[in-house]
Amino acid sequence: MKTSFVSTQAMQNALRLQIQTAQSALMKSQKEASTGIHADIGLALGASTASALDLTGEVARMKALLDSNGLVDTRLSSSQDALAQMSDASQTTLAAFITASSTSDATQMRMAQTQIRNAFQSFVGSVNLAANGEYLFGGINTGTKPLDDYLAAASPAKVAFDTAYTAKFGAADPSTISVADMTDFLDNDFPALFDDANWKLNWSQASDNPMTSRIKGNEVIESSTTANVDGVRKFTMAAVLGMEFLDKGFSSEVRSLINARATSYAGKAITAIDGERSRLGVAQSRVGKAVDSLHSQTDILSTQINNLEGVDPYEAATRVNTLMTQIETSYSLTARIQQLSLVNYL
Repeated sequence: MKTSFVSTQAMQNALRLQIQTAQSALMKSQKEASTGIHADIGLALGASTASALDLTGEVARMKALLDSNGLVDTRLSSSQDALAQMSDASQTTLAAFITASSTSDATQMRMAQTQIRNAFQSFVGSVNLAANGEYLFGGINTGTKPLDDYLAAASPAKVAFDTAYTAKFGAADPSTISVADMTDFLDNDFPALFDDANWKLNWSQASDNPMTSRIKGNEVIESSTTANVDGVRKFTMAAVLGMEFLDKGFSSEVRSLINARATSYAGKAITAIDGERSRLGVAQSRVGKAVDSLHSQTDILSTQINNLEGVDPYEAATRVNTLMTQIETSYSLTARIQQLSLVNYL
């Protein structure tokens, strides 16, 4: 018969090792219970880890698109509000010219001119509106104020107009200017002030190219407009005629000619600006549909990821409770073993 001896130190070391193992398993189980996923994805999934990583990357890309689309929608909404104000300013200008065309009273003419000047200032303020630190109507030149103010001191556009007017009419009394001369000015000299070269030289710092945004997969939209669109140019042409000519003493025939041209420009401005509103409205609708689609795809992929990486929360919680019980029992046994000593029995 062989007798084996087991020391209390060996028993204590065995329990200590068991406690360390249980504590390590407890930390892992607690992490799984709190996060709902495996503590070590690679160990749990093995060869399927690559699929989980691919799905996670795709979800991250879609969430980035959703964040980007939020900014795009804000830009489009702000642009729509600005275009609505620009359309209102154009309507006000058109109404002022219609009023001016039916009167020769100097006071009413000056009132119409004031209305046009106020509408012009509102229009320029809307064109130069910024959102999130970007000018909405600058095109890709988002860091530069798009439209110079004709009413500002030493405005290049104002200087160019005065130069063209003086070159054509000199210091002639407005009442002596003929319909033929004014027709020639309005057909040639005046439109030239707003052609592409002079528009970019004296009026606009905007780019012809609008902002583009990727809203989903390979779907890209134009997410802004620019101060170089026809509606902005036509409005400024109408406004300049009103601000410069309504208070001058032209003959009734010349005044009728000027009002007719200005009314035509204002009407074209309204049509073109409303066209931009419609175009951006379509873009905004596409953003909304893209957001809905991305949310649906994200939900589907998130479910697939959860099926791969997820753990049963009830099982994880039960495992945590079991391990805590084991650790407490081990601590209790260790304490009892430490009390085993022959001294206590002598």
